[in-house]
Amino acid sequence: MRLGVLDVGSNTVHFLVVDAHPGAAPLPAYSHKAELRLAELLDADGAISDAGVARLVDMVSSSLRVAEDKGVVDLLPFATSAVREAANGEAVLKRVQDETGVELQVLSGQDEARLTFLAVRRWFGWSSGRLLNLDIGGGSLEIGCGLDEQPDAAVSLPLGAGRLTAGWLPGDVADPEAVRELRRHIRAEIAGVVGEIARLGPPNHAVATSKTFKQLARMTGAAPAEAGPLVPRKLTRSGLAAWVPRLSTMSVAERSRIPGVSEGRAKQLLAGALVADAAMDLFGLDELDVCPWALREGIILRRLDTLDGQGTR
Repeated sequence: MRLGVLDVGSNTVHFLVVDAHPGAAPLPAYSHKAELRLAELLDADGAISDAGVARLVDMVSSSLRVAEDKGVVDLLPFATSAVREAANGEAVLKRVQDETGVELQVLSGQDEARLTFLAVRRWFGWSSGRLLNLDIGGGSLEIGCGLDEQPDAAVSLPLGAGRLTAGWLPGDVADPEAVRELRRHIRAEIAGVVGEIARLGPPNHAVATSKTFKQLARMTGAAPAEAGPLVPRKLTRSGLAAWVPRLSTMSVAERSRIPGVSEGRAKQLLAGALVADAAMDLFGLDELDVCPWALREGIILRRLDTLDGQGTR
């Protein structure tokens, strides 16, 4: 069946059309996305601006047109931390539904961690043993760890690259003192949950998901996206640590010229690198395998599991 996944994230609103069947890997058929960066469109009261809401409504409407054109039979619309934590989140959801008919499912941070973990488990399989997964989004950092398809621990922290950039590093070139303060803040937040994860035992396999980790891995020498999703990609802490001081002195334009770094994500790259570096250090990880599947695939897999349980083929 042809599914349409509408992912209203903190950085990007992405409508992905996939051909999916129970027991088979979902195959992407068409991608329609826009970088709205909702996490950066908050006013002084923490509400998404009218302009931001209008852009979101337009994107949802255009996604519906794509869904009709591409023959989508089931729409899976969801929103993450930007809408979840916005002061006017309920009003945003109501306006989207009133103007488009789409009812966005707002995922909790723990739901994000669980569904992303499911996707990672399915990608790497049972032979990975105890998995530890890290995912840096625009609004939050999700951490999942466990032996099964559902993690034994699922944690969400307000350490997204977009959120941190808007709150701590708003300028073109980062202020050194702001970088030091942000580094301390990130490490204090992560340190508060290390014990919860560590008591489960050391991971057999440490994994990273999300666009931020993919760009950091590419920056440190991993294969480009054009090589395809099946090419193994790693992010090493030594490689990342060598880049962090350089990123802190670069302008946004200079970061955007790094191979693999998109222009729209260049401003957030330093904050994302600080979160990744802190997480790898505090969890004692020398390297992370980058998984091509993440939250969207987790949403699809959960839906397919439901169909399979109903006997749908």
